[in-house]
Amino acid sequence: MPYTENFSNWEQLVKKQLKTDDIYTILKKENLEGIDVKPFYDSVEKPLVNLPKVEESTHLVATYHETLEEDVFAFLLNENVENLVSKTIFVNNKDLAEHISPQDEDQYFSLIDVFDEKNGIIDDQLVKELLAKDFKRNVCVDVSLHQNSGASIVQQLGIALAKTKELVEDYGAEILNKLIFKLAIGANYFFEISKIRAFKLVFNQLSKEYGLDDIPYIFAETSSRNKSVSDSENNLIRSALELAAAMIGGADAVFSTNYQIGNNTENSEEISFKQQIVLAYESIINVFEDASNGSYYIEDITEQIAKKSWQFFLEIETSGGYLENLKQGILQKQIYDRAVEEQKWVEEGKIKLIGVNLYPKLDVKKSVEELYNEKEIKAVRWAEMFE
Repeated sequence: MPYTENFSNWEQLVKKQLKTDDIYTILKKENLEGIDVKPFYDSVEKPLVNLPKVEESTHLVATYHETLEEDVFAFLLNENVENLVSKTIFVNNKDLAEHISPQDEDQYFSLIDVFDEKNGIIDDQLVKELLAKDFKRNVCVDVSLHQNSGASIVQQLGIALAKTKELVEDYGAEILNKLIFKLAIGANYFFEISKIRAFKLVFNQLSKEYGLDDIPYIFAETSSRNKSVSDSENNLIRSALELAAAMIGGADAVFSTNYQIGNNTENSEEISFKQQIVLAYESIINVFEDASNGSYYIEDITEQIAKKSWQFFLEIETSGGYLENLKQGILQKQIYDRAVEEQKWVEEGKIKLIGVNLYPKLDVKKSVEELYNEKEIKAVRWAEMFE
């Protein structure tokens, strides 16, 4: 049977089930990203080539603990640990970075944000100190805060590009292959897969402006935005989906933030990390270069996010660049407006959180004004409204 006839039969069946000819209006799925999502995909306008990772397989990163030394290959360090041989180390502490002198066989990465968001400046001395280190990737461009503050995917990627442009202007295009991008992965599974893929497209496009053909090193961690204090086991389900999205999207490293909000223990940290182990060893999704390539749905979303992110980046540049936008309070207000809109979706039940706004245990509610500040980019969890 020809494909067109199959498609026509599908449409007729849906019309019959929904008892209307206007099926596309009914099946249209609303979202806060301004992305056009179709109810059915039969093609994609421009198929994408494979979007590679820097690493051959995604690093599974754990917070350091001595009991994990034998089994874990990649650690996040907040304090110095002697004699960590043949490990990949992500340094998360400025004072620690000053005292590290990697050996040839070591792989060190900096996750220290060099942007002072509150004052709208780059810490020049810190950048120079980090660039002098023999790290695999020296300078972190951190946009995890923006996701956790309620910024849209388009805003996150546009800001990542704008921060990158600031660094290139100050330190030259050679800094591009010394950058590591820290992203937080949120709850919208397919959109988050597409976010990582879209960032690879727009970063590569930016690098070509400088005569290069670079791809970004992406460190992805689970979001705090959709986590709640009560029913913390639900947080495990949410973070497992976020980790899967990061691996399928093609992150070079993934990290599980603690699923127990405000009650971190060694046991909860171990359980948080072992989600990665289950995903990687049971489904092997950390080894694929671009696992979602060829999915019409994801390809289409990826293209839309990439175009909108590039446009947002150009808007930031037109109005003076990232730091100037911060000083004028423009980005803070844009993120605030979007975060408040998203919070209203939670309040109205359009975004559902079990145990929070769906089957809640307590009838407590804070106002948007208590949670958000239009002059500050700060992390806010959806559930704080109800806690």
